[in-house]
Amino acid sequence: MNAPFFGGCACGSIRYMCARAPVAMINCHCRDCQRSSGAPFASGVVVQVSDVEITGTPKTHSVRAGSGRLTTRSFCPECGAPLFTRGEAAPGLMSIRFPTLDNQSEFQPMLDIWTSSAQSWVCFSQVIPQYRQSP
Repeated sequence: MNAPFFGGCACGSIRYMCARAPVAMINCHCRDCQRSSGAPFASGVVVQVSDVEITGTPKTHSVRAGSGRLTTRSFCPECGAPLFTRGEAAPGLMSIRFPTLDNQSEFQPMLDIWTSSAQSWVCFSQVIPQYRQSP
């Protein structure tokens, strides 16, 4: 994925710019990602928090993840679009939700995580690694 890259919520109230290429691009199958995305997994671009500039004020909701650590999810207070995820496990990193990318064609997942929570009918790619939890 080329840097910088841009994106935002469905209504345009929240926009972001990331100055550097992602650390990783993932599909997460944990129960919390399933609930928060309304889908069998959430796809995201993992970046350094310091590389992201956000315009607008997202609303947040925090939960205890399967690891017991706090996870904070950000979303647009106007349209409800899920935007970002940050966690105590890696405070310098954040995940930007794939659907918010302006250029979604550059997203190429590098791994599937928390496959132990994946729905039995999910089809995994055989070309990317899969981890029962987070590596």
